[in-house]
Amino acid sequence: MIKLATLFSGIGAIEQAFKRLNIDHEIIFACDNGNIDINIEFEKEFENVKKLKSPKEKNEYVRRLYKEKSRRTNFVEISYLHNYDIDRSNFFYDVKLFDGKDYKNKVDLLVGGSPCQSFSVIGAKGGFNDTRGTLFYEFARAIKEIKPKVFIYENVFGMYKHDKGKTWATVQNVFNELGYYYKYQVLDARNYGIPQGRRRVYVIGFKNKKHCDNFKFPKPIPLELTMQDLLIDNAKEGSINSIDGKLLIDKKLGGGIPEEKYFLSQKLIDYVTSPGTKNFMHEDAKIDLPIARALLATMGNTHRASINNYVTTNGRIRALTARETHRLMGFPDDYEIIVSKAQAYKQSGNSIVVDVLIHLLKEIINVMEEKNGEN
Repeated sequence: MIKLATLFSGIGAIEQAFKRLNIDHEIIFACDNGNIDINIEFEKEFENVKKLKSPKEKNEYVRRLYKEKSRRTNFVEISYLHNYDIDRSNFFYDVKLFDGKDYKNKVDLLVGGSPCQSFSVIGAKGGFNDTRGTLFYEFARAIKEIKPKVFIYENVFGMYKHDKGKTWATVQNVFNELGYYYKYQVLDARNYGIPQGRRRVYVIGFKNKKHCDNFKFPKPIPLELTMQDLLIDNAKEGSINSIDGKLLIDKKLGGGIPEEKYFLSQKLIDYVTSPGTKNFMHEDAKIDLPIARALLATMGNTHRASINNYVTTNGRIRALTARETHRLMGFPDDYEIIVSKAQAYKQSGNSIVVDVLIHLLKEIINVMEEKNGEN
């Protein structure tokens, strides 16, 4: 059984990858604050957290802080706990207040992708200390404290080129200082079964040098699906499942009709298909694309057609449904969406593509299970 843990857990992309592959695993912990900001002295409060005896006590302490400082609901937690087998006491609220030492050598695979905003303040000198104050630092600190056998770190492609490469050099230096052997590569979802142009950089780190040496990033595979295949029009709710890690459509169930709330008024149609202003011009106002543009967490804001993925149903222009955005991130229809449309858009847009993780997971397990390998 593989012991899995995640930071910036979102709606559980790696958890979904394990589920779709039917791999026996245990979720040790998850952590996500649902994009809730609270105003506290984090260093002071973290010292208070570390004085408590058990992870459960630490979790409840942080939850009380959030309840005192914010009235907002953690909708990510609601979605996560509903869909995965994990006790509430093992779902933590804040990576900055998370004591990884409680889980030292108790995790096989640690997965996370810190929000890209954190890279705007990373120093240029390179090294662990230069990342202090960023959420990337918190992920690195967790690796240092937990010492997982393997980690997967994911982030936007822009991180790779940010600040003329200085940010990426800093990130590499941090991983070097942690004592892990790692490889990295930019992967696009369209090359791993999902019709979405979504490039992300993936870092795979191993404690064992031989495992890292033997690890190879998965080769691209032919894309068999289009965005249209995943639309409600052609695959009604409940018709997309996963068998042996591959998304399959039960065509016997036929198509359905999206809810009226997803269709655009003429006023909105004029806006989203317009060329914009001098400060915001675009030339590619296309709809009904066979391969979706990268899904955004702000899809509910009705962006122009050069950014959002609009489609037509019976000649009428509409936005993607919440279910369709989840399908385009690799979540089959047995994943239950229990939050509002706005929250569902945010959660799917912030997720990692499940199918990319499926292909990475296969390669990781392959090297970890080699007869001559050392765990």
